[in-house]
This record gives sequence, structure tokens and C-alpha cells, in this order.
Amino acid sequence: MPHLALYTFGVLQLPLADPGPLTREFYDRGEAVYRKIGQHPGYLARAEAAGGDRGMLFEADWGAWGEFAVPTWYDKGRTVETTALATTLSLWTDLRPAFDAVYTGLHREALNRRYDWFERSGHPNYVCWWVSDGVIPTWQDGVSRLEHLHDHGSAPHAFTFHHSFAPEGTPARLKEAACRTGH
Repeated sequence: MPHLALYTFGVLQLPLADPGPLTREFYDRGEAVYRKIGQHPGYLARAEAAGGDRGMLFEADWGAWGEFAVPTWYDKGRTVETTALATTLSLWTDLRPAFDAVYTGLHREALNRRYDWFERSGHPNYVCWWVSDGVIPTWQDGVSRLEHLHDHGSAPHAFTFHHSFAPEGTPARLKEAACRTGH
């Protein structure tokens, strides 16, 4: 049975190494959100670096998730001191559980604060696609799907929750009321 891959990407206003209260708050919220999402029904796995420290993304060992990659439009630093991005790569059983995890609870609260932490851009900040059972998506998969979504809009290859597709490529809609989040 196929699984849903979900890649998120955002450019932060400040580097991850910034010692200020806004960055500390982002980390604290992020850690709580990760714990909660990891317990969410339908969650299967997420990319985690082997022994990675805060901000150590490019040099980290990501195992089966592949070499770390970012979209072409990311133009900030790539060192522990200068990296200014937040990104996730995860696997889910289906669209609905992933949607619910993103748009309810602690993650919803964090989304409401996103412009305190993230730059506004004309680029999508997430993309979904289907992978075969047993396949682990890579960072490069996520980047190429996000760039495809930006260039071509939602398609079976790369889509959003609002304009989603079933594994066989047919349009799939989550309940209309749930999609009124604007994402």
C-alpha cells in the first residue's frame, strides 16, 4: 500500500544558531511539535540525522533519507553558524492523518506564528507525493517535488493538501471545510 511523503521547507528570518529569544522559542515549540506529531495516528517516520546538532543539516548523516538538499531558491548560509532554514521530510499512512497532524493542535498553533520566524516568499512551503510501500523518500526527492510544484502547480507527481491526488493519480479531496485553511 502506498504511503504519503510530506516535505516542508521554510527560510528562517534568523540563523538557527542565533542566541535570541525568538530562536529559542522556535526550537522549544519545534521539539514539542515533533513529540506530538510522532504520536499522531498515521505517522510512520521522519528524517532524523544520526547524532546531528542544532543547525547541522548539510554535514549530517541522514542514512536512508539521503544527502541533505535544499531548493534552488534558498540563498542563505550552509554552515552551523549561518544556516537559516527549517525543513522536514516524513512518511504517513494517508492524506487525512497528515493533514490533521499539520492543521490541528500544537502544529496549528505554531503555524499561526510562522511569520514571527519565517520569511514570506512566493514559493510553496510544503509538498506531498505518494511512494510505494517500503520506499523511503530522500531529501532530493522532496526538493525536486517542491520545485516541480512551484513551477507547474499541483499534479499527481507533487501536490498540496488543497489540490491533492490519490495514489493512482486521480484528484482526491479532503472534506471541503477542512481545506479552507488556505494551504
